[in-house]
Amino acid sequence: MRLLECVPNFSEGRRREVIAAITASMAAVPGVKILDRHSDADHNRTVVTLAGPPDAVAQAAFRGIAEAARRIDLTQHTGQHPFIGAADVVPFVPLEDMSLDDAVAVARQVGQQVGQRLGLPVYLYGAAATRPERHALENIRRGGYAALRAGIGRDPRWQPDFGPAQAGPAGAVVIGARDFLIAFNVYLTTDDVAIARRIARAVRHSSGGLRYVKALGLQVGGRAQVSMNLTNFRRTPLPRVVELIRREAARYGVGVHHSELVGMIPQEALFEAARWYLQMDAFTARQVLEPRLAEAFWRPGRDVLRSLSDPDAPAPAGLALVAGQAALALGLLAKLWRRAAGEPARAQAWQAAAQDVLALAEADAWAYNDAQRAPRSGPERRALWDLARATAQAVLDRLKAVRQDIPARPPGGGAGLRLDWDIALDALDVTLAQAERIVRFNGD
Repeated sequence: MRLLECVPNFSEGRRREVIAAITASMAAVPGVKILDRHSDADHNRTVVTLAGPPDAVAQAAFRGIAEAARRIDLTQHTGQHPFIGAADVVPFVPLEDMSLDDAVAVARQVGQQVGQRLGLPVYLYGAAATRPERHALENIRRGGYAALRAGIGRDPRWQPDFGPAQAGPAGAVVIGARDFLIAFNVYLTTDDVAIARRIARAVRHSSGGLRYVKALGLQVGGRAQVSMNLTNFRRTPLPRVVELIRREAARYGVGVHHSELVGMIPQEALFEAARWYLQMDAFTARQVLEPRLAEAFWRPGRDVLRSLSDPDAPAPAGLALVAGQAALALGLLAKLWRRAAGEPARAQAWQAAAQDVLALAEADAWAYNDAQRAPRSGPERRALWDLARATAQAVLDRLKAVRQDIPARPPGGGAGLRLDWDIALDALDVTLAQAERIVRFNGD
């Protein structure tokens, strides 16, 4: 199966209703899964990790960019992290059966759509860059949003790859393709940001430090922080970076307080840390129990129960369960219709509807999760619940639309097929009634 990862960075880490709306817009694309979301109020930034088939991921990325552009005004933005856009950086990373060239093609396709349909200036970076100086993200973003506003349309440096040579409140979007990147922060036992900046200078490659390491010194949460991107963890392992920071910090009489992972990390990088610190030179990934069990035994029932019991997962609410039941019913109806020699296009439409309601169930899970964690009152809570209600309404509307197309009987087949048809249709009608009940409840 072809799988592509996207890790969009949005310039908003404080307003939960905005973060929830952006996340839900991407989660609602069929086939896409939100794997992780990390928000930081000091950086004022949210990093989302999503994956799926390339076309679905491209659509989700576009939707996220569009939602961010509508909701984020950079003229009012403050935060520690550098930025030039509401949807600041959107990298695509090849996973299964995908090459870096494939990811480049998706990045350029999305960049062109963003420029043409959203009217935002787009800069291509990484492997997708069209100019050598734009391969490094920092070269594009140098000077930040203020430099973009001052230079675009005047300075050739700011000529976009796609879109207009002008920037509004949503700024620009940097879109690219790259290999895995580890975003990793180390907090020091001091609030002196000058020490963090000296350590960052010693660590980062551009100022004489370690290859494949980019670093900044910041103050976050009342502590000095060395904020890093590791662009090739195989050539420069994470433990080597941490140990260099530890030694540099000792020069100034401070230590490492704690570290922080932003987004997700390939397990290979953690295995390398185990080899390093535990001195297990012959250790291999095949010796780790959980991945081997997941490879050997696929247990969907167990996995669903795990997602329901995990307090950190956006556990499905009632609507998500209803949507899942409806998707099963639609899938069976489509299968039976084909078996009874019905029109293939009709069966395909029902299968597409099943994928749509599953994607909306994913969006509902994230929206419900954010609404549950919102303050007890105020505009933020109202906005989050409005989003959850809108997702429920979207599920109901999709089910109503597809139900009108499904006849009471299949075009052929024996008694057993007709029995299965009746059961699947009854199940769909039950889920439709349940969805209507949820929407009514939400409106009260």
